[in-house]
Amino acid sequence: MSKKSNIKIMVLFVLSVSLIVAAMTTYLLTLYYRHVCFHILGGFCESMIENNPDSRQAVLELLKTHDFHVTGENILSNFGYYPSNLGITDTTALWIAVLAFFVGGILFLFTFCYWHRKSYDRIQTLTGYLEKINTGVQGLVLESSDDEFSKLQDEIYKTVTELYQTREEALTARNNFAENLSNIAHQLKTPITSISLTVQMAKEHLDDIHTAETPQEHTSMACKMHANIKDIGRQINRLMHLEEALLLLSRIDAGTLALDRKPTDVFTILSLASDNLYELFMQKGVLIEVPEMGEMNINVDLNWTMEAVMNLMKNCMEATGTGTAVHCSYEKNPLYVQIRIWDEGEGFAKEDLPHLFERFYRGENAKNTGIGIGLSFSKAIIEMQNGIIRAFNLPNGGACFEVRFYIR
Repeated sequence: MSKKSNIKIMVLFVLSVSLIVAAMTTYLLTLYYRHVCFHILGGFCESMIENNPDSRQAVLELLKTHDFHVTGENILSNFGYYPSNLGITDTTALWIAVLAFFVGGILFLFTFCYWHRKSYDRIQTLTGYLEKINTGVQGLVLESSDDEFSKLQDEIYKTVTELYQTREEALTARNNFAENLSNIAHQLKTPITSISLTVQMAKEHLDDIHTAETPQEHTSMACKMHANIKDIGRQINRLMHLEEALLLLSRIDAGTLALDRKPTDVFTILSLASDNLYELFMQKGVLIEVPEMGEMNINVDLNWTMEAVMNLMKNCMEATGTGTAVHCSYEKNPLYVQIRIWDEGEGFAKEDLPHLFERFYRGENAKNTGIGIGLSFSKAIIEMQNGIIRAFNLPNGGACFEVRFYIR
């Protein structure tokens, strides 16, 4: 129902009510007019009789000829006359009142029926909209209106929009689940295949040991057997690491990972992360620099945030060469605290940048270590704590991770 229609209905309603009120007022004024005439005539007759007592019978006969009836406490009341039977025969005002009341009633009924029809049409429109939504029709937009149903229409539209979003999120989650399941199967396939081949080779070496004719052949087969056992151990460790990572990611997806967020100094997080990676950096021959840049607190879980930062530092270490360094810096402004971690390597490959934080993604130049979920884990931990992360290449070379924890 449009705003113009609402104005028309309101005008008709006000007009009908005004006519009814006018009719009632006219009728009441008519009654009042009768009473006034009655008292005036009563006073007149009383004065006449007082001045001329012999006229009493003449006045009575005169009143009877006009068929008057009396109400009120005066001389006319003693003769049994009432104001409604006073000899005033002009009924124009009464007919006007009746006509106004009749017209007002008709306008009121018309207004009510019109409003009811418009309301019914609006309800039918909203019902039809919901029926189309339930049948799977998408992209429907209701025409905006300004009436008593506009709030209901807005709420319906909001609800439908939220349902669409929920449906899209559910489809995305299902697709992600299928993709993750495929990636997990692929990740499990590699170590399981390797273990299967290694076990087969170990069996062959064991048979060779039993059939060895010389001590040299026996020792050689035993060394190969030992190497096979070590390879099986490495693959089992890889499976265990994959299992732990998958369990952690499933807790993040389910929202059950508990974070103990407290004000924590950024320098403390970076220092603890670098200390835990010290031996790994020493083996690679890479330095890590964590400068003291003043106290800056962020509201995070110390342990999980440290794990996320360690993944970033480790990624930079693996991307740079021996004799180089991984650098850290941090700063604060009224909106957020920013942390940067960068290396002196060649930087990210252009085709890898859009996919760095995807699960199980490993670039073409990636080493054979890792399973490709470290950066995805770091991104999830940071975003759970009101933060964002991005990766880019520095103008002078080197890969850089930039993390921002927003203050509010």
